[in-house]
Amino acid sequence: MKKISEKIQYTIDWLRNQVENSGTKGLIVGVSGGIDSALCSFLIKKAFPNNSLGLIMPCDSNPQDKEDGLKVVTTCGLKYLTIDLCDTHRDLFVQVKDNLEDFKDRNFNLNISQANLKARLRMSTLYAVANALNYLVVGTDNAAEAYTGYFTKYGDGGVDILPIAKLTKREVRQWSREVGVPEEIIEKQPSAGLWLNQTDEVEMGTTYDMIDDFIEGKEVPEKDRLIIEKLHKISYHKREMPPQPPKL
Repeated sequence: MKKISEKIQYTIDWLRNQVENSGTKGLIVGVSGGIDSALCSFLIKKAFPNNSLGLIMPCDSNPQDKEDGLKVVTTCGLKYLTIDLCDTHRDLFVQVKDNLEDFKDRNFNLNISQANLKARLRMSTLYAVANALNYLVVGTDNAAEAYTGYFTKYGDGGVDILPIAKLTKREVRQWSREVGVPEEIIEKQPSAGLWLNQTDEVEMGTTYDMIDDFIEGKEVPEKDRLIIEKLHKISYHKREMPPQPPKL
């Protein structure tokens, strides 16, 4: 079995091959202040010391997330930009809500709507910068998120490459310690930062440890198994290209 250091080096080489094969010049990642984007930040910096970039995008999120993001890019020496999306998000969502007032059916899920809008604004911003620099956009989803569909379609799921999508959350922690991610980032409660006090595990209804065990083929409690299987089933569309009718 390969050592963690060997797996990391393999992934770094893979990142270089992805850039070479695509005819692009480097890599960009959105830095959220969480462990997944932190690990990706360290990996792209190692792959392209001079052609890698982190993008910090506050969007009515916890101010601590920005501080943690700055800690990540400072620790690994990654060049970064900060683009504040707060006003853009508020202005756009006000227009969405105002126009929805004309609908007779008022059973709106505005909480999910505004949360996913944040993720999609971040995606659009990443691609605006990536296009200008001719960089690939690096996704930060891990295996647990990929399996359960715990990502926003065309938001944080809208990327070019997914270097850690085969890693369980516990493997993400192991790799993060190996490359030098600050311990406080590693131990931070996972959150997509989509609304106040939001946490991944509360929203999913199960834990990353349970999902990791399930993915690894281990026994998990029936309650957690049913949740994980349901999340996987209802998120099928996120992992596939949009459906098309057969040729007529």
